[in-house]
Amino acid sequence: YLAKPDGPRVGAMGFVGWDTHIAEGAASGQLYNLLGALDGAFAAIESNMGEAWRETVVAVVTEFGRTARINGTQGTDHGTGTVAFLIGGGLAGGRVIADWPGLKPAQLFEDRDLRPTTDLRAVLKGLLRDHLRLEEKVLAETVFPGSADLKPMGGLVA
Repeated sequence: YLAKPDGPRVGAMGFVGWDTHIAEGAASGQLYNLLGALDGAFAAIESNMGEAWRETVVAVVTEFGRTARINGTQGTDHGTGTVAFLIGGGLAGGRVIADWPGLKPAQLFEDRDLRPTTDLRAVLKGLLRDHLRLEEKVLAETVFPGSADLKPMGGLVA
């Protein structure tokens, strides 16, 4: 339905199982399998969108990060810093946008987490403003209440 000219402009889907505290694995394991499934979902969305892919933006976000250190069961625990993925033909992509804080003990947030450097609301505000044409006042007061001081990230949409 999303690919139809008169179809919905926004869709949402959820993936469960990301609360991986044990046996995450880099070449096999829970996280490896989940990332593979997410990659397959990206490919299916792109394929099913057809020509509409040129105008499509997909945001993959999470509500929490993971710790920087592996725990005793070869996993990680809930943390602060995380990552967001943006994909789609409607993006000015092909890059990583980040202020890398480092992983040395003195650089960690609360001596355990990757230090957050970007407010995810700024990313989403930028996408909603530039891609869906939402007004900044609506973003600051209705979508993300109390975020008037947080400017939308620009330059994300092609």
